[in-house]
Amino acid sequence: MTTSPFAAQRQTMVDSQLKTVGVTDAGVLAAFAEIPREAFLPPALAALAQADAAHEVAPGRYLLAPLALALLLQHAGVRAGERVLVVGSASGYSAAVLAQLGATVTALESDAALIAMAEAAGVPSVSGPLTEGWAAGAPYDLILFEGAIAAVTPAIAAQLAPGGRIAAVLRQAGVGRGYAGPLTATGQPAGLPFIEMAAPDLPGFAQPREFAF
Repeated sequence: MTTSPFAAQRQTMVDSQLKTVGVTDAGVLAAFAEIPREAFLPPALAALAQADAAHEVAPGRYLLAPLALALLLQHAGVRAGERVLVVGSASGYSAAVLAQLGATVTALESDAALIAMAEAAGVPSVSGPLTEGWAAGAPYDLILFEGAIAAVTPAIAAQLAPGGRIAAVLRQAGVGRGYAGPLTATGQPAGLPFIEMAAPDLPGFAQPREFAF
């Protein structure tokens, strides 16, 4: 994407927010410096685009805060050429960052207005229920959730490639924790979260009664 008047602010965000809290992956840092986050927000929020906050882009729908997204992508170890599904891609920012990292991205969104925002920013999206994933593009090497979840639905778990992983903020007992790793055969995280992390909930991904992380 072309340079915008916000380029200096993006670089400041990278230097003062990401690098100082453990984001060291050169590709992730370069992608955050390059992709214009302000292009994926309503005009009234453009001036706040680089703030370390989750911004609301539609009622009840948010972009993850830059630091949360950067840490998830770093721990996920995104590699060029991987097939990635973004669940709840909203206005397309995380999908754009993943594409900058060289991934082949499927951006799944259920809100028509958000799909229009994403496409206006140059990110094509597919439309469907978030909880169903997008089987047409499966299997995926990585599935990123754009918001906190309490459980991975069976439909989405089935779309993960052997050896694939998810990247998500897991909501456990009211606390969000970042996780990037594989799932067990029953669709639950196979490892431990790596850090406490705040994120708004992604609608539709509440904890089923029979599951516990």
